[in-house]
Amino acid sequence: MPARTANRTENRQRLMEIMEVMRRHEISRGITPEKLCAIIEDLGPTFIKLGQILSMRSDILPKNYCEALTKLRSSVAPMPFEQVASIVEASYGRPLNEVFSSFDETALGSASIAQAHAAVLQTGERVVVKVQREGIHDVMSRDIMLLKQACKVLKYTPASGLVDFNQVLDEMWVVAQEEMNFQTEAANLEKFRRLNGDVAFVASPALYREYTTTHVLVMERIDGYGIDDKAALSAAGYDLSEIGAKLADNYIRQIMEDGFFHADPHPGNIRVRDGKIVWLDMGMMGTLDERQRGLIGKAITGVARGDINLCRDAVLGLGEFRGKADKRQLYRDIEDLLEKYGSADLGSMDLARVCEDLTEVMKTNGIAMPGGLTMLARGLATIEGVIADLSPEINVMSVVTARLGSDLFKNIDWRTELTQDARAVYESAHKSLEIPSLLADMMRTILKGEANVGLEHHAGSDMAALAREITLKVCAAIVSAALLIFGGLLRGASPMAGGVSWYTIGCFALAMGVLGWAFVWREHKKK
Repeated sequence: MPARTANRTENRQRLMEIMEVMRRHEISRGITPEKLCAIIEDLGPTFIKLGQILSMRSDILPKNYCEALTKLRSSVAPMPFEQVASIVEASYGRPLNEVFSSFDETALGSASIAQAHAAVLQTGERVVVKVQREGIHDVMSRDIMLLKQACKVLKYTPASGLVDFNQVLDEMWVVAQEEMNFQTEAANLEKFRRLNGDVAFVASPALYREYTTTHVLVMERIDGYGIDDKAALSAAGYDLSEIGAKLADNYIRQIMEDGFFHADPHPGNIRVRDGKIVWLDMGMMGTLDERQRGLIGKAITGVARGDINLCRDAVLGLGEFRGKADKRQLYRDIEDLLEKYGSADLGSMDLARVCEDLTEVMKTNGIAMPGGLTMLARGLATIEGVIADLSPEINVMSVVTARLGSDLFKNIDWRTELTQDARAVYESAHKSLEIPSLLADMMRTILKGEANVGLEHHAGSDMAALAREITLKVCAAIVSAALLIFGGLLRGASPMAGGVSWYTIGCFALAMGVLGWAFVWREHKKK
């Protein structure tokens, strides 16, 4: 009972502290990105981590708020060494000196969830020991609960009332819990190392699994040069353009081939050692399944072609409407997006900007996005900044083009006069095959009561007749194609007539009859 009373007292005090910080910053008068960052910094380490996670959720906060929150990388006061030693010894169940021959008391770096120390194992390996802050799980859990209460009292949400802030905090808490479990980061390290094992110019710290627990992570110590230390890299004989090209190529590979990419590729998490790019800090990784990667490729291709239907299909495939669908508004927003890029070649586009623009279209239309997509948009923006600093002439979209090696992603100017006719034929062929699915979508929309057809001419029964006629002809074409394929498979069957099976002849004749009936006889009858 006394412990429970003490907890209530602590919660009340912390709640009053949160409320006081918000009042001091006059939150009732509105909030700016700078004010939000100041509030988070005043509230302490756990809120700084939440702010860093929130900076990747461009589907929740406006872009300028996300950009401001990315600056929340300030160091946190380190734990006393006695506390660090106590946590490590409690995790191992034995004294510190039985595991390490030396352990630096001064932290290499201190963040909101953990801090890192240089050490040497008894076996002689130089390592970095990442130690989680004592009680951080309970502190963050309490702060999130209290922040929900504070926001309810002040009737405030960062997304100007358009977002359920309780849901946002729940999502942030899930991500934070994953980062607080060092076994998750250890698994990420192993997976990244396995996926990039065949890349000669990429490395990551070796994990010492036997020394890793939920609260302590031990990995290889990486020296070398910071990716943003251009002077030191050049002095050591490195070609900055080569590093930039390889960095871009590997990051695109992580996204497009592995579907497992570094979600926070800022310069502090990338080093160069022994001719290799070394990726650090795998606490936050983005994932995309094969379907999502295909849809992202389709969306980018749609932007390059100016194909509104391709973009629409990709956007709707990646997410789903949170409320009532307004597909007319979605079409208008995609049209505005395509007009923005005009006739730009795919290879000259800004990949991060394209992804951010597509994300903005989805957010504006209330389309829920997978977490991997928002992490991708933020990760691309960050890595493009790193690459631009190293080698400004490198365009990440050109790397996408080179890596895919597909005709859809080569530098083809779809809008030139020379290819315009070929493109029209290509798109017409594909769109004709989409008619049945489009009609099905139309029926589903009507049945849901979401249709709002704005025709100026009164089509009436003529429109219905046209829809029936199109459906009939498409079905006839499909049946004929099936008969032709089936007939081809039976060409060697008995009985034979002049070396060709009667079954094949019959299938071909029937196919021609179906086509003639649908496309010739019916049209002649109308006349």
